[in-house]
Amino acid sequence: LQKSLSETFGADKYSRARKEVLTYMFSRPMQMALYFCTGILHDESLFHHYALNVPFYTHFTSPIRRYADIVVHRLLSASLGARSPITMEKEAIQKQADHCNDRKMASKRVQELSADLFFSVFVRVRP
Repeated sequence: LQKSLSETFGADKYSRARKEVLTYMFSRPMQMALYFCTGILHDESLFHHYALNVPFYTHFTSPIRRYADIVVHRLLSASLGARSPITMEKEAIQKQADHCNDRKMASKRVQELSADLFFSVFVRVRP
């Protein structure tokens, strides 16, 4: 697939833009990861990471980037005994996870609409 795409990109002034748009469009159908509280879900098979093929997985980045990462850092710190236990109920944690998922989906939708607009303009000005 990568070889085919590379041939499609070409070497003109639009090749980089074509690469970005097509790569984005091919990755768009991939299932988006969701935040969830493990105490709410009882089926541990839902914790599996398909691409990495690991039974338990959590993802986070620097806690300065997103609120969800702050929550994950706090929960991991508490589970490792590095800080006092979290006083939030698991339902409240799941509510926060749902809110983060909603915001992430809204952001992704705006990104998709922006890419669609860019692609439309790109096709229109292309001879």
